[in-house]
Amino acid sequence: MPIPDPAASPLSPTLELAIDLMRRPSVTPDDVGCQALMIERLERLGFHVDRLPFGDVENFWAVRGHHGPVLAFAGHTDVVPSGPDVHWQYPPFEPRIDDDGMLCGRGAADMKGSLAAMVTAVERFVTAHPEHDGKLAFLITSDEEGPAIDGTRAVVEHLREAHERLDYCIVGEPSSTDALADVIKNGRRGSLGGVLHVKGMQGHVAYPHLARNPIHETAPALDALVREHWDDGNTFFPATSFQISNIRSGTGATNVIPGDLEVIFNFRYSTEVTHWQLRERAEAILDAHGLDYRLDWTLNGEPFLTAAGELVDASLAGVEDVLGRRPELSTAGGTSDGRFIATLGSQVVELGPLNATIHKVNERVRAADLDTLSDIYEAILERLFVAPSPAY
Repeated sequence: MPIPDPAASPLSPTLELAIDLMRRPSVTPDDVGCQALMIERLERLGFHVDRLPFGDVENFWAVRGHHGPVLAFAGHTDVVPSGPDVHWQYPPFEPRIDDDGMLCGRGAADMKGSLAAMVTAVERFVTAHPEHDGKLAFLITSDEEGPAIDGTRAVVEHLREAHERLDYCIVGEPSSTDALADVIKNGRRGSLGGVLHVKGMQGHVAYPHLARNPIHETAPALDALVREHWDDGNTFFPATSFQISNIRSGTGATNVIPGDLEVIFNFRYSTEVTHWQLRERAEAILDAHGLDYRLDWTLNGEPFLTAAGELVDASLAGVEDVLGRRPELSTAGGTSDGRFIATLGSQVVELGPLNATIHKVNERVRAADLDTLSDIYEAILERLFVAPSPAY
């Protein structure tokens, strides 16, 4: 079913905005006017907007209010590529609500639906409380699904240099698993990547004594890395995981001992260890096996945790106010832009729609969930700013 005729079945403001955003093929880093739609509505509410382009990436930081703690809604207008349209039930950038009440199209879950819910929640809240306590903000990028260099990371550095305060942050990533708001992410594991280059000596397989096989030499070291007990995790994080994702070696010939080997691996780690400790321990294992190697490290993000405090309490209570049940707190899953925002000392949670179809063909969310999500965001604002903490 195409989008209903508004005259016959009017859409909610949240669904109207979500559909307007989803119509725009904003594949990383292109924004295609999504941010302009949001900025126009925020400026009407009295937000001061700083457009912050870095490289090919569009970003903005918008603030309303003059005193008290700052709560920012954070998210991204970019989406991952849709792939060939032929694989989709409906064209990916022609959003529609089907007969089952599902909003279908790229970005429905990740995360244009959340962006729309944020904007409409703030519209209602500001209309009801024009002189609200605290400051409201938006931190929006078009570079979350890509390199994530000129997006939120760059904006955070700009805010740090400008001595901007950011106390609370709600990231609209799709955190829900089986039902809307059944899970709130209050942290994420760190991600440390490594590329191991091992040098051997190429030769004929019939004369192994005249060669040095880097695969054979490296295999015991890799086994030791896999078997290593890195930590036990803690109440909020599972134990650190070491995973090998790629191994490359050889010339393609069956009778040639290769001269080099490349191994790509990743740590997803808890707050029980630092990335420096992981590096030192991994290199010690490789050294103990006498390898001739080079190791290139990439820190993708350090772990962060918002264990308790005003934002977690308000988020849990806000969900209960709207849905009548308490969500679970979790740190599972991959990385998000919350890892950059947390470095400002901010309390950070991720709260958004179901993640079952993110990055998939036929991405979709239940349309009614976006209206409910907007109500939850508004309830959190009410909890934080209508009855503010005595600390402020």
